[in-house]
Amino acid sequence: MKGVAEDLALEYASILKAYLTKNDESCLQRAYELGRLALSENVGLLQMTELHNSALTAVLEEISQTSEGARARRSGQIFLLEVLSAFEMARQQCQDATTALRRLNETLETEVKRIAFALHEEAAQLLVSADLVVDEVAREVPVSLRSRLDKIRVPLQQCGSALRRLSHELRPPVLDDLGLVPALEFLAEGVSNRIGIPIMVTGSTDGRLPLAVETAIYRIAQEALSNVARHAQASHVAITTSRSGAIVQCTVRDDGVGFDTVAALSPPVGQRGLGLFAIRDRLNAVGGTYKVVSAPGRGTELFVSIPVAVTGMGSR
Repeated sequence: MKGVAEDLALEYASILKAYLTKNDESCLQRAYELGRLALSENVGLLQMTELHNSALTAVLEEISQTSEGARARRSGQIFLLEVLSAFEMARQQCQDATTALRRLNETLETEVKRIAFALHEEAAQLLVSADLVVDEVAREVPVSLRSRLDKIRVPLQQCGSALRRLSHELRPPVLDDLGLVPALEFLAEGVSNRIGIPIMVTGSTDGRLPLAVETAIYRIAQEALSNVARHAQASHVAITTSRSGAIVQCTVRDDGVGFDTVAALSPPVGQRGLGLFAIRDRLNAVGGTYKVVSAPGRGTELFVSIPVAVTGMGSR
């Protein structure tokens, strides 16, 4: 990186000097390309500003006339703006991508609500109707056949219960009505019953959060618990939420087998991995960050941090 920065500084100074002393407009195009090069090499704005000031100072020292010095300073500002235009375009593209991702998540949540409603109100009601038909038939057949009908009724009732539970986990009404912590408790209870290990939910968010934040944390916890069910072989899981000023945090810990975080963050092509990309995308949409701490045989901790107030974030 040091060699790249040095080469960039030399080229920058050369082009800037040509622009200031010869007033060559073609240097502005070269300035823009320099900005793109710096961006591709992960050179930051502060480093670029320092590089510009150093180059401009060196050129100005060669210009003794006051009028020439003033003109050079104005031209230097134009040159810097052209260099930084590449950074501004990248920032705008990143902002646009984040906005698009946020809107996509909102659209997906709307679709999830629709599916959850269909499962709870439509599919489940069809099963109830089927159960009523079985019950009606049972009253009209000999007693010796009723036990066979009961064998049909039991799986129908189990299927109805499973559909209701699934619809609630897809989009629990408690998330909209009561908030994040009660929704996490509902989620933990359902997953715990399925995988047979205790899942403890503790902490508080000190009141309601923006809907986008609550939804993001709920989905991330859902993905984390799915990972626990598939991979962790854990005997205990803990979910903790907290809020410190404008930041809300959520931690999911398990005491399972753990994993190599480097390998998990770069799964082979075609493998699903641990859902970390889905978690990352959720967090990118709300300006959040995450960290995974794990090692083989030492369990896993997922730390999530999200700013409570983000421009453009949906409210309830």
